Amino acid sequence: MVLYLDSIRPRAPFGASQGFPFSLPLVRDMGELRFTAPATFFVGENGSGKSTLLEAIAAGMKAVAMGSHALDRDPTLAPARALGAALVFARKRAPRRKAFLRAEDVFGFQKRVAAEMEELSDLGEHYRATMRAGSYGQRLAMGVAGGQKGALAASYGADPDAGSHGETFLNLMQKRLKPGGLYLLDEPETPLSPQRQLALLAILKRALAEDCQLIIATHSPILMALPGAAIWLFEGGQIRPVAWDEVEHVALTRAFLANPRRFLDKL
Repeated sequence: MVLYLDSIRPRAPFGASQGFPFSLPLVRDMGELRFTAPATFFVGENGSGKSTLLEAIAAGMKAVAMGSHALDRDPTLAPARALGAALVFARKRAPRRKAFLRAEDVFGFQKRVAAEMEELSDLGEHYRATMRAGSYGQRLAMGVAGGQKGALAASYGADPDAGSHGETFLNLMQKRLKPGGLYLLDEPETPLSPQRQLALLAILKRALAEDCQLIIATHSPILMALPGAAIWLFEGGQIRPVAWDEVEHVALTRAFLANPRRFLDKL
């Protein structure tokens, strides 16, 4: 079992007077949290604090954002950066890479890649028009621009904007979850159908076999079933470990599928 992040704890006691996110009961009463499995899922209702803590870990660990903004410049992550700076991160080894992704950032990433490819095309045409035709310098400059564009196309497709949100997300996961990494994912199931969630589950399983550590906030019973994963329930301002069968998302999904009418008649 490989762990790159062993535990987190407050550097000093938090107080409600510090404002959000320190005023959240979950944060204010936080003690040391120890990671015991290579994959840990944060589960709970909306507003329970799971995404806030995940973002703080990403900021505190200086993970690279796979979305449209760098973690240190994204204005929506200012509270997470403040919390991350107030935490102590215990580590015994360093990952080869650290990355963070929110599902809603995928479109931003998609557009960023498309814009970079367009800029490289324009740069190649600029070299073609302004440098001596056939010269070594022109060939070299155009080759560099073309090579960079080709590398992006090989990873994300010749037209990154052409794929669906789900297709783009799965492609991004396949390309970016490299061996020996620490990856923090916030609700990665959002753009995915159940079938695509199974495909993502296979990608996550492969990542664990390649010495990765995963910390994932999710509502998906499918993803939570990842073998060997720990599940932390965020509820009532507390965090506690639970088994997959004990997660309300799992029980509710099972009950609905077994008898949809029982739920629909109450609406």
